[in-house]
Amino acid sequence: MSSNTTHSGSATRNRIVDYELFEVPPRWLLLRIETADGTVGWGEPIVEGRAHTVRAAVEELLENYLLGESPEDIEDHWQTMYRGGFYRGGPVLMSAIAGIDQALWDIKGKQLGAPVHQLLGGAARNRIRVYQWIGGDRPSEVAEQAKQKVDAGFSALKMNATAEIERVDNPAAVEAAENRLREVREAVGGEVDIGVDFHGRVTKPMAKRLAKALEPHEPMFIEEPVLPEHNEALPDIAAHTSIPIATGERMFSRWDYKDVFADGAVDIIQPDLSHAGGITEVKKIAAMAEAYDVALAPHCPLGPVALASCVQVDACSPNALIQEQSLNIHYNETTDVLDYLADPLVFDYDDGYVQIPDGPGLGIEINESYVREQSKKTVDWHNPVWRHKDGSVAEW
Repeated sequence: MSSNTTHSGSATRNRIVDYELFEVPPRWLLLRIETADGTVGWGEPIVEGRAHTVRAAVEELLENYLLGESPEDIEDHWQTMYRGGFYRGGPVLMSAIAGIDQALWDIKGKQLGAPVHQLLGGAARNRIRVYQWIGGDRPSEVAEQAKQKVDAGFSALKMNATAEIERVDNPAAVEAAENRLREVREAVGGEVDIGVDFHGRVTKPMAKRLAKALEPHEPMFIEEPVLPEHNEALPDIAAHTSIPIATGERMFSRWDYKDVFADGAVDIIQPDLSHAGGITEVKKIAAMAEAYDVALAPHCPLGPVALASCVQVDACSPNALIQEQSLNIHYNETTDVLDYLADPLVFDYDDGYVQIPDGPGLGIEINESYVREQSKKTVDWHNPVWRHKDGSVAEW
């Protein structure tokens, strides 16, 4: 299957005339939109493991609504793409909208000669703290990795809590999770923050037991203690622990967040700029969170366009706390974030922070020739399917 798709439209001045989609390793889908004056904007519309599905959604949206249109009225385009379909929301559609939205903001910033955060009201900070992943899907050897990352300058880490876990598991499973966190805490001390990701693998009763066991080691947060379809359990879990609760990577619009804000159980939200409607929508979600005294920590185990979009929103969101990024993450086995940038120094991490880019648009320059070269490779990343000892499917 061809790794890129090209379509052309009207050549009217400052109209969207062309787009291309590039599926590239390790598991990303990049979108290039071009206007009649030659301005190019980049987006990253992807559902990890569902690139072909999202590609089709992006093509439908661009062909039906945007080709031949001016790129300028981003809010109207967002509303048209979202409300123009009777069925709306969900990961595929919202990720397609997200990538298009990112590219439109990139175009607007380049045409106006300003970074996106200046167009959204200006910077609330000049840098944002980042955290670094340690361990893998089945966490191991985390203490040694933690020391290495802290020695490299990071002051915040994140690790998975467990591998697959039973609906009601034995004390040894809880003890193993506690021991891993304890080892990391002992390795890095009390001045380093450690986020612990439950990854939606854990049921409500196990989430309460794990939170109690982990609490003495003071994690920065526990992430996705239950799947979002069980968010009604979050107040009960919050009542059992003082650890801040984070969630949101599998929530796709401000409407999905309404109940968790109203419940008051969540302390940190983690919308994904490539899944939750892009820059336009996540800026609104961030503002909603601020009204509820909830911090923002965007989810981003993805590529350079997604990260650049996150940082632009972080820049102008007073409640932004910390930013996930995927440099050297366990998924990036063949290609990494910086490989796709003409100037990798834009994401130069200093003392555990990244500076807010001040270049126009998203503030990055994509190495287009490298993208085209990589898109010729076969990319076929899918989530692993885990199973319990009895053969039933386990949450990954």
